Amino acid sequence: MKFKKSEKLYKKGLKNLVGAVNSPVRAFSSVGGNPLFIKKAKGTKIIDVDDNEYVDLVLSYGPMILGHRHKKVQKAVTKALENGYSFGASTENEIKLAKIVCDAFPGMDKVRFVNSGTEAVLSGIRLARAFTGKDKIIKFSGCYHGHQDALLVAAGSGLATLSLPGSKGVPEGAVKNTLIATYNDLESVKKHFDEDDNIAGVIIEPVGGNMGVVIPQNDFLVELKAYLESKGALLIVDEVMTGFRSKFGGAQELLSVEADITCLGKVIGGGFPVGAYGAREEIMQEVAPLGGMYQAGTLSGNPIAMAGGIATLTELKRQNPYQKFEEIGSILEVILLETAKKYNVDITVNRFGSMLNPFFTKTNVTNFEEAQTSDTEKFAVFFWEMIKNGVFLPPSQFEAWFLSSALKDKDIKKIAEAVDKAMKKVSKM
Repeated sequence: MKFKKSEKLYKKGLKNLVGAVNSPVRAFSSVGGNPLFIKKAKGTKIIDVDDNEYVDLVLSYGPMILGHRHKKVQKAVTKALENGYSFGASTENEIKLAKIVCDAFPGMDKVRFVNSGTEAVLSGIRLARAFTGKDKIIKFSGCYHGHQDALLVAAGSGLATLSLPGSKGVPEGAVKNTLIATYNDLESVKKHFDEDDNIAGVIIEPVGGNMGVVIPQNDFLVELKAYLESKGALLIVDEVMTGFRSKFGGAQELLSVEADITCLGKVIGGGFPVGAYGAREEIMQEVAPLGGMYQAGTLSGNPIAMAGGIATLTELKRQNPYQKFEEIGSILEVILLETAKKYNVDITVNRFGSMLNPFFTKTNVTNFEEAQTSDTEKFAVFFWEMIKNGVFLPPSQFEAWFLSSALKDKDIKKIAEAVDKAMKKVSKM
C-alpha cells in the first residue's frame, strides 16, 4: 500500500491545524507514522485518499453500528436536510427520539439531548450535584469521560490518591472535587466515603473502552450500586460508547444494574454530533426549565442529528443484530488467540458484545494498571501490518475495536488473513 496523498495532506494540515488533526488519537502518535486521511466509506469499507480500502473496525469509534451510509439513515438525513439545518427551536423529531431512548432504558423517564458525549457527561455530573446537594465525584482510573477539566485527572499509584490534573491548562482547583478509584475494586470506592461525606456520586463506564475493553468482574457494578444507595449517592453510568452496542438499550441492563443518571452519545446520532443524559423523573425535575440546574445549547436536538438517530435506532431495533455481534465477536476472539498462539505471541483478548480488543500482554486485564502492562511497541507493529493488509483499526493499544451489523463472511476472512500476517510480523520482534 502507498500512503503518499495522506502524507502530503498531513504536511499541509500542519500549517493550520494543530498536529494536522482535530482529535489527538488521529495523529497516530502511539503507533508512529503519518495519520491516514479518509475520503469516503460505505458499508463495512472505508477508503483513504490514496484509494486504499479497509474493513473498518473503528466505525467512527462506535456510532456506525449499521455500517457506513446505511440506505435508511441516508434517506432520513437527506429528507431532513430539505427542511433546513438548524432552527433554534423545537422539532417533533426530538420528541420521537426521546421516546425511543427512554423506552430502551428502564430507569429513564426523561432525557435531554446535547451535542456530544463530553457535554452529556458534564451535564450529568452537574445534575448529580444539584440533586444531592454534594460536591465531589468519584471516577475510575482509565475511564475516559470527555475532556472537561474536572475529569482530566491522573490516577497516581495508590488506590485512593490525591487528584492531580492530567492536562496542562487544568488548574488544581478544577479537580479538587474529583476523587480517583480503581476499576473493579469496591474497596477503593469505600475508602473515599470513609474519609468524606460530601460525595454526590460515582461515574463509570459499565465496560471500559478507552483503556481497551475492560469488563466489570464478580458483580462489581451490582455491589457498587448497592453501596452507593446506602450512602445516598448516585451512580452515573457513562454509556456514550456502550449505549445500544450490546443490546437495544444499555450495557448496564446486561450487567444487572440500573443507573441513576445515564449519559449517551455515538450510536444515538447515527454518526452525527449528539449526546444525551437522562434519569428518572425526580432527578430530571432539577433540570431547567423545570428546576434550578441550568444547561442549554443552541444546536442541542439538531434536526439532522435527530433524523439520523431515529433512523439508526429504528433500523437497529428491526435488525436486532446483537446475537450476530456475539457470534462474530467470538469468532474474532478465537482468531486472535489461536493466531497469537501459533506465532508464540503473548496476548489477552477482552470482549463485550460488539466491542473487543487484544492486549499484548499475558496478564489478565481488569483495570488500567493491568492494561498498561501491554507491549505498545508490539501493538504498533501489529497495527501497521493490519493496515497494510486492509483492516482499519484504532491507532492505540487502549482503544476498543467495534463491529457493525454490515460485516460479512468475506470481511471476517480478510480480518483473519490480516491477523495472521500481523502476528507473524510481531513474532519476529
